[in-house]
Amino acid sequence: MTKKNHECFKSFCENCNKNMEINHLCYMQPLTNEVPSADNVLFVFYDFETSQDTKISETAKLHVPILVCLQQFCTACEMQDDYEQDCARCGKRQHSFFEDSVGDLLSYLCEPRPWCKKVVAIAHNAKAFDDNSYCIGLFFSSGPTN
Repeated sequence: MTKKNHECFKSFCENCNKNMEINHLCYMQPLTNEVPSADNVLFVFYDFETSQDTKISETAKLHVPILVCLQQFCTACEMQDDYEQDCARCGKRQHSFFEDSVGDLLSYLCEPRPWCKKVVAIAHNAKAFDDNSYCIGLFFSSGPTN
């Protein structure tokens, strides 16, 4: 059933993709058995190295990021083992950021890539620091979205 097929006292639901009773409660489309395509996805794996020279209490030290290294791949180069070799699609496959490691990582992940619709960033051993630094940096660097 489509928008073209009129039914009295029913309206077309964009989620259900069919005519439904007016004011029916519909919030999500049902799951499909299809694996989503990764053709337009860049996968990035990163790891922070930190120094712990600054004491913040008698028992705790501040983790200060001094380096972040990342490796990336797309569907064009995912089977290629040599990360030294650039990909024709996603470019250089290894990067290191020193000065402002969190900010530089976030800037890199947000760079426009015409072929890419999504960037999936995964931290190596994402526990407290790797995950929190990235999330905090993302939170404070993101502005209003439309």
